[in-house]
Amino acid sequence: MRIIFFNHPTFLGSQSMPRFAHMLTEGMRARGHEVESWLPTPGLFRLPAPQGLKKWLGYVDQFVLFPNEVRRRLKSCPPDTLFVFTDNAQGPWVPLVTDRPHVVHCHDFLAQQSALGKISERKTSWSGRQYQEFIHRGYSKGKNFISVSQKTREDLHKQLSSVPARSEVVYNGLNQSFTLLDAIQSKTALGQKLELDLTAGYLLHVGGNQWYKNRRGVIQIYDAWRGLSDQKLPLLMIGIPPGQSVKDRREASPYTSDIHFLTGLDNEAVRLAYAGASVFVFPSLAEGFGWPIAEAMASGCPVVTTDAAPMTEVAGEAGFLIPRQPADQSEHESWAKAAARVVDRVVRLRGAEREKAVQAGLENAKRFDANQALDQIEAIYYSLLQTEKKHEHTSDYR
Repeated sequence: MRIIFFNHPTFLGSQSMPRFAHMLTEGMRARGHEVESWLPTPGLFRLPAPQGLKKWLGYVDQFVLFPNEVRRRLKSCPPDTLFVFTDNAQGPWVPLVTDRPHVVHCHDFLAQQSALGKISERKTSWSGRQYQEFIHRGYSKGKNFISVSQKTREDLHKQLSSVPARSEVVYNGLNQSFTLLDAIQSKTALGQKLELDLTAGYLLHVGGNQWYKNRRGVIQIYDAWRGLSDQKLPLLMIGIPPGQSVKDRREASPYTSDIHFLTGLDNEAVRLAYAGASVFVFPSLAEGFGWPIAEAMASGCPVVTTDAAPMTEVAGEAGFLIPRQPADQSEHESWAKAAARVVDRVVRLRGAEREKAVQAGLENAKRFDANQALDQIEAIYYSLLQTEKKHEHTSDYR
């Protein structure tokens, strides 16, 4: 196959989407396919300008200059080329190739739902609503979609006015090597790296500052757990530097000295963190998939996560579930206490009970094998091209 992947520009600073796109491009290239990546270059974005203006200059690069470049390149593309959009947020580019074989990979529609006022925890500005509608108009022109979870597929269909020609689900494959490591050795090695005493264990969270990651909720659960437990394990929160509201929540904690924000860790340190943790706490309000759940389980770490899709899809029968944090802040304290009791139960697992939880997670994580995911995606790509050829053949005899 000849495949052209549309990728986000590097100047956006995203991490998860480039990793996913890299998995696709390198995976298909390794399978012998002819692969190209098309993405906007930072033309106007490079100009010296205030940060607010640079965002708009970046939009010109992405949605004015880049589409013109795509139209020029399309003239030399063979008709059997498959065009792949690695993220549904690339919607504005979809109409450029709707008359050619194409497919859109869908990760989540949280920004779209927020713009429609469907998420009480998140309000979208007027300009944000216009931008999301711009994206929506674009991907709505698509005919073929691959979603990372059943929840994302359901959300996609709610966004479309009609059922698409093709709509499949392929769970994400882990794009790093997360494996079972010795927990004691992992705690020791990580403690040496961080200059912290982690020998007794620790609670772990991995995630960014997006509202749905609920980092404040993690700290609320930790505070509640420390209040009911006789153990004094620290909380490690791995991700980008926290926003001000998360910093404020930490400062308000009576256990602030035991809450550690860890940024800039290399992949080895993250793997050690998963492998040595007493429990992984992931109370997300929403997700498209929920990578860290699978990463933690593949590393032998029990997971406490939200009792809502797609977290339940990823955790399967191996997760320890808590309710979604209520939107009403007056209910947060009781929610945190209930979640803390679940966390405490997992922290106290010993011997055969903990081994059973670990093995259940390891078995569940096998569903998220990168090669298996790529095989499924490759089969869909082939099928789309074959379907397109049949349509062309039928048209020839009309």
